[in-house]
Amino acid sequence: MKEIIHTDDAPAAVGAYSQATTTDELVFTAGQIPLTPDGDLLVDAPVADQTEQALANIDAVLREAGAGLGDVLKVTVFLDDIDDFDEMNETYADFFDDEPPARSAVGVDALPKGVAVEIEAVAAKDRSH
Repeated sequence: MKEIIHTDDAPAAVGAYSQATTTDELVFTAGQIPLTPDGDLLVDAPVADQTEQALANIDAVLREAGAGLGDVLKVTVFLDDIDDFDEMNETYADFFDDEPPARSAVGVDALPKGVAVEIEAVAAKDRSH
């Protein structure tokens, strides 16, 4: 059975979607952009800062769903400039250092609200939370 996840510790959905959905076993996050829970858009920030905010949002949503970054199985990173990969990857590695999840990184023409990065994740639900 699908459950909708919402937390005030991550930005509210800005369209017809949920921050995440979950089943008994898995959590699927929506793509997270560098938007703070207070609504500040970090569109002019360096890619490293944008990546950090997007991953902080994912972490908050996962915690609300009963999972954490250590439970992430797969991440998809969308970059509006694939040349920003190394900068994104350095920050990303700070969040997933020991046993990183599978990941795809895709260069795209544009992202919502003109940001440089959007990140989504799939995690296993940790029943110990």
